[in-house]
Formats: sequence, C-alpha cells, structure tokens
Amino acid sequence: MAFILSIDTTTEKGSIAIAADGKEIGYSENHHQQSHASWLQPAIEELLRQSGYDITSIHAVAVASGPGSYTGLRVGMASAKGLCYALNIPLIEENTLKLMASGILQEEKNFDLYCAMMDARRMEVFMAVFDKNLNEVVAPAAKILDENSFQDLLEDKSMVFFGSGSPKLKKILDHKNAFFSERLHSARELIPVAEKKFQEKAFADLAYSVPFYVKEFFDTRKK
Repeated sequence: MAFILSIDTTTEKGSIAIAADGKEIGYSENHHQQSHASWLQPAIEELLRQSGYDITSIHAVAVASGPGSYTGLRVGMASAKGLCYALNIPLIEENTLKLMASGILQEEKNFDLYCAMMDARRMEVFMAVFDKNLNEVVAPAAKILDENSFQDLLEDKSMVFFGSGSPKLKKILDHKNAFFSERLHSARELIPVAEKKFQEKAFADLAYSVPFYVKEFFDTRKK
C-alpha cells in the first residue's frame, strides 16, 4: 500500500492531504497565507494522528512545485524535502498549473482548452494553457492581462479560464468562446498524480529539486 502525504502551499490557501493507494483518508487547509510556515508541520502531525498513522508510515511526499507565492513555495518545498530526507523516502513534485488543469478536467470536459491562472500583482498572472489531454498549448509563464489576451486561441476554440487569477481577466475580456470557472485547487489534486508517479517510480531528485518560480522574486523594499 502506498501511503502518500501531499502538500500545497503555493497560494493563499495552504492544504495537505494524505492518501492510501490513491484514496483520500485525511485533509486539512489553512486560509492565512502568512502563517503557512507555522501551520504546516503541526497540521501534518495532527492529520496523521487523526487518521491513525504516524510519520514513519509515509512512503512518499508530494508537493506542488510552483509557480505561486514566493514564500509559500519555499515553505512547501523545504518541508517536503526535509521529511523525505529524514525518512529516506522519495519526493514527488508537479507543476501547480498542471495540477489545477488536471483537477478541473475531472469536472469539465466540454472545452477545447483549459487556462489555469494564479493571481500575481496588479494585472499579472501566472498561467498556462492545456488541451483535454493535459498537453501544454501555452507553457507556464507570467503574463500581464489586457482585453486582447488569448484572442488568437479564442478565434476558433472554446476555452475556460479558472483559478485565482481568472477574475482579473473576466472583467476585461468579452468573447463568445471565453468561459470562466470559480474553481480553485488544493492538495487534493496531487493525490492521483502522486499515486501514478509513485507506481511509475517517477521521483524528483531530492538534492536538486527547487521551486518553480517562473520569474525572479520581486522585492519592493528600498535598497
């Protein structure tokens, strides 16, 4: 039996899930982004206790590797790598935007394209576009939105925009082929991905795994 802990602290909502053979047996979330670091480890311990397991029961740790909040990415990746190192178990990672797309595809299969969007500052988002088979149509990138965004793709294809960044676009984009969903993601999206990668032994390199920031950290402090 594969017993896997999944961690996602890439956005305002941090979450963890534990699963046995791809079936969820515990879930917890935190809605205060500034406290992800102090919340995560106690939450893991409590969730394991509630589920009747201890930390040594874990066979692998899966983590959403980004993009997302700079601090949140570091918290999630550092915690996942620390647990893997201490327990001598494998690390599994997946791009957050792809996780978002795989999640909505479980519910919405009627569109040609799926655009995952994560809120960044001002009119900027982290985004990627996928087809129905989770193939990348537009690679993950940071994009500043305007009323002409995605016009080429929308010309002859229907596309649903979702995630925390999609409300920004909804305010300025009016197109017959553009649709919007309020669906947000969580560590639950990692469960089937982690199970599949565990069975395939598609593990990350523990020594060299780093968060996927998309772009350099933006520091507003005066130098």
